[in-house]
Amino acid sequence: MSFTLETLRDRIELRAAMSPEESYTAKLLTRGTDKCAQKLGEEAVEAAIAAVTHDRAGLVGEAADVLYHLLVLLKAEGVGLEEVMGELQARTAQSGLAEKASRTKD
Repeated sequence: MSFTLETLRDRIELRAAMSPEESYTAKLLTRGTDKCAQKLGEEAVEAAIAAVTHDRAGLVGEAADVLYHLLVLLKAEGVGLEEVMGELQARTAQSGLAEKASRTKD
């Protein structure tokens, strides 16, 4: 069995139901969206730094952290992974450049 984003989502669901004293995921979620967003931002910056310094192992680890923290943030906000995957699927119907050009301008 391969490890997927759905597997990670399911694990986050299980850990979210645990006590914050037993689960880092539960602890993050009890601290709210702001903390979850802060952690995602920190991990994204660390991933970017690993990439620009060509630290492959660091990038792999930080990318894993980004995916985990993104799914925790989605859970905190009640956004399902299937919603995000649906959005990605819809975007594959056209090229990235065409999709970007179709967005309304501010």
